[in-house]
Amino acid sequence: MRVVQFKALDGTRRVGVVSEDGATLHTVKGALRLHSLVLEAERTGQQLEALIQARATGPTVDYAQVIAQDRLLAPLDHPDPAHCILSGTGLDHLGSAQARDSMHAKLDAANAELTDSMKMFKIGLEGGKPKRGKIGSQPEWFYKGDGDWLAAPGQGLELPPFALDGGEEPELVGLYVIGERGDVLRVGYALGNEYSDHVLEKQNYLYLAHSKLRNSSFGPEI
Repeated sequence: MRVVQFKALDGTRRVGVVSEDGATLHTVKGALRLHSLVLEAERTGQQLEALIQARATGPTVDYAQVIAQDRLLAPLDHPDPAHCILSGTGLDHLGSAQARDSMHAKLDAANAELTDSMKMFKIGLEGGKPKRGKIGSQPEWFYKGDGDWLAAPGQGLELPPFALDGGEEPELVGLYVIGERGDVLRVGYALGNEYSDHVLEKQNYLYLAHSKLRNSSFGPEI
């Protein structure tokens, strides 16, 4: 199932299920946000997909028209942007680890020792896929802002005046909701655009956190 959020012609929010051929959106009755549907599924013990499918009986909307009129929204958000956290993990591929490793590699006889970046990468290789019942290694984590930093699909990613660079990175985004009982509920996955300041990061690897505080986007489908 592929789900989107969009604005109706009157400006109100809608949740829609993408048809198999990708041409139309089937509006989900009584739903203004996917977030509320996730909480309802938790509260009632239903599978989220079954709940959405049962209600996807509203008016059908032309998908291409919604895109052309810039009416798409991020597929998952929170009523209060301050309660939406955008974050990511780094050093999850060899190119990233090697690039950062070169920033603080030692040039003396002690160069045989692994730098912090390569140690993190090695930890991920060894414990990134834990066996059942085991806790995996913790990845390097960075914060990208709250919901106010999220750009809707098709909208521009703003480059702040103090930025030295605007680099776009394709990402696979995992989308989660904290349930009413405090449980972490996995909703689904989407394609994302992770906007960063690579020039700033290359000045010093300790600037990594600052370089990530930029707009980002994901979707339009989850």
